[in-house]
Amino acid sequence: MSADEFDPFVERLFARTPTLPDAPLFTARVEQRLQKGSRVRFLALSLAGLIGGAVAVRETMQVDIDLGARDGVVAGDALGQGIQSASLNVQNMTQSALDQVGLANMELGSMGGMQLFWIAAGALIAVAAAGVMKLSQEV
Repeated sequence: MSADEFDPFVERLFARTPTLPDAPLFTARVEQRLQKGSRVRFLALSLAGLIGGAVAVRETMQVDIDLGARDGVVAGDALGQGIQSASLNVQNMTQSALDQVGLANMELGSMGGMQLFWIAAGALIAVAAAGVMKLSQEV
């Protein structure tokens, strides 16, 4: 068989897919596994969303951010002061970075705890939506 005859021969062989006797059964099993996985994934994500939503609503209703001095345990006061000083350090570093960029009039300290909570929640929702979009494109 010459090279001119061999290439068309191989192309004809690969153009026809062989039929296997268990092809319908194989197709049914694959479809069943795909459906089973998506149901479990759907239930797991729904349950996680419900639990996360319930926790978020509960925490939103009970938000009480008060880092001021209180009467009580000395270690708690020291921890509160440490958190407050760390927050001020981060705020000062961010403000100096904004000054270097040219956004000197932007003040981060004017935002309340609830505003920062909703900004963080919005950012997390955006990240989750981007993750869902990426996942839906892969599947």
